[in-house]
Amino acid sequence: MIRPICRDTFFLSRKALPATRADLAVAVDLADTLRAHAQHCVGMAANMIGEDCRIIAFLAGPACVVMLNPVIVERRGAYDAQEGCLSLEGERAAKRWRDIVVEYDDERFVHRRQRFSGFPAQIIQHEVDHCEGILI
Repeated sequence: MIRPICRDTFFLSRKALPATRADLAVAVDLADTLRAHAQHCVGMAANMIGEDCRIIAFLAGPACVVMLNPVIVERRGAYDAQEGCLSLEGERAAKRWRDIVVEYDDERFVHRRQRFSGFPAQIIQHEVDHCEGILI
């Protein structure tokens, strides 16, 4: 189901709770909502649709990747970026890393560890910031 975009900065600035199997419907809604906004958005976190759980989704070509409880465990190659957000107006400065390793659970709650570089890494970092209550 496509959900409305949350713009409540008080809600968005709260650290998200860990996702559980009970939140799998949120993951589906998050992916549906991201696909509906794909013309101007490449990633979303669950709090952007008003849900307080640690789930992100991002577009990787035609695929929508969903991560539950993502944690960045390695970072390399810092750089400065300017980013916009569907939940907020304008762009903001952000420190990002060119290469990251993320540990997360997939939609079957299988634990994964994966390396990302470049733009996908930047998207993931932005969405993980959302999970931490950091507004960019």
